[in-house]
Amino acid sequence: MVNEELARTLAASCGESLVVLDSERRIVAVSAKARDALGDLAGGRRLGEDVMSEHPNLLVLYLESPPELSAYQELRAGFTAAVSHELRTPLARLLVLLESAALPGSDVAELMERARQEVEQARELIDDVLFLGELETGREVVALGSTRAQPIVEEVVASLADRADHAQVEIDVRADGRVELPLRPRMLRVVLENLIANAIRYAGPGSTCTVEVSESAAASLLRVSDDGPGVGPNELPRLFERFYRGDQARTSRGTGLGLAIVKHVVTAAGGEVEATSGPARGLEIRARFPGS
Repeated sequence: MVNEELARTLAASCGESLVVLDSERRIVAVSAKARDALGDLAGGRRLGEDVMSEHPNLLVLYLESPPELSAYQELRAGFTAAVSHELRTPLARLLVLLESAALPGSDVAELMERARQEVEQARELIDDVLFLGELETGREVVALGSTRAQPIVEEVVASLADRADHAQVEIDVRADGRVELPLRPRMLRVVLENLIANAIRYAGPGSTCTVEVSESAAASLLRVSDDGPGVGPNELPRLFERFYRGDQARTSRGTGLGLAIVKHVVTAAGGEVEATSGPARGLEIRARFPGS
C-alpha cells in the first residue's frame, strides 16, 4: 500500500507514464508524461477501463488493490507469460537458422526459406494475440445484425483451397443458402477460417472436412467436422484453452489461439460452441446460435 503523499512524490519524479489510483480507481497522482499523453486529469476523477485500454503503455499503481484486481492481474500475468513463452520458440529457431546460414557449405536458400516461415509464425501469433485482446476489450463488435452464411463459407473455402490440396484434405460444403448467422461478415470469416484451417492442419492426408450450415426452429448451426484421427478424451475438454495444443498439434505451426478466438466470438454473439470426438471419428466442432 502506498500513501497519497508518497504517491505524489513518486509521480512527480517518474519519467514514465504513471497514474496512481485509489481503490475506486480515482486519480490520486499523475506523472508529467502521463499528463502529456492523457491530457489534464483532475485529481478525484475516475479513470475508466476504456482509457486504460487505449493507452497500453500506461503504468497504473493502486494505493489499495480493488477486490477484483488480484484475479485480473493473475489472469493478465499468466497470459503475458504464455505469450512470451510461445514467442520464444520461433525466435529461438530463427536464431539457429540464421547462425547456420553463416556456416561454410550451408544451403542458404533453404535456410532463409525456413527462417521466413518462422517469421510468419511469429507474426501470426502476434496478430492472433492482438485480435483476441481487441475482442476482450470490446473494441471489436462481434454481433451487428446478421450475415447470410453461404457466401462467406464459399469465400473462405476458396481462400484455403491451396492449403487443403497441399495437405490432401478434401472440403465438402453443405450450406443452406437461406441461413443467416448473428455475426458481422468479418467475425463469421474469422470463425470459419480458424475452424477449417484447424481441420486442414490436423485431420491428415486423405481425410474430408465437412462444413455445414443449417437451421431449425430453435437454433442456427455451424458445424465443421473431419474424419481424421480425432482427439483423445483427455485433450477434448481443453481444446478451447489459449495456447493449448494436444500431442499431435505440438508438432504443427499453429498459434494455439484459433479455437479460443472461435469460442470468444461465438459466445459474444450469444451462441455456444462445443467439440466432440472419439476413436476414428475425427473432430466435430459445433457453433449453435439461438433462433430469432
